Amino acid sequence: MRPSRLWTPLLVGHSLSGDPSPIRRFAMDDLLIALACMAPLAAYLLYTKGRGARKAQFACVGLGLAFGFFAVGHFVVTPDLVNMLPPWIPQRPLLIYATGGLEALIAFGLFTEKWRKAAGIAAAVVLVLFFPANVYAALHHTGVGAHRLGPQYLWVRTLLQLFLLAWALWPVFRPDVRSTAWR
Repeated sequence: MRPSRLWTPLLVGHSLSGDPSPIRRFAMDDLLIALACMAPLAAYLLYTKGRGARKAQFACVGLGLAFGFFAVGHFVVTPDLVNMLPPWIPQRPLLIYATGGLEALIAFGLFTEKWRKAAGIAAAVVLVLFFPANVYAALHHTGVGAHRLGPQYLWVRTLLQLFLLAWALWPVFRPDVRSTAWR
């Protein structure tokens, strides 16, 4: 199979067989999450004409918005998120609520100067540790949104996950992000 045949379904919203597929709509949801991360930084760069010294801080604000969105999801669509975990995991609803609280703390930390670097590192760790749940959900056609479409969604989700991971780590290693949490 030619590589263009593999990527075409993701770009035009059709399955490999040519039938219409909702993957495009769900890919747009992931694109909106990425755009929400970038919006505060883009606004800041436009305002300062690219010369501002606080780029990483505004990148953290965007990531904080994304993690706030993720945290709310843990309390709004809990049953769908519970299904993203294998049945052998004990206390799955409690785990979903706890991880939602963790994501809310990360979002708060990304908004505060004192905890920004610690929250960025925590965000990166969470993104890596939670990714297997996304893989499980896609392989089992369960969970929230596009995970139900199956393994083809992993192309989109993996790209989003890598983007979010880079977005979490980039500000952490920038000198213009001050954090007094670890001093």
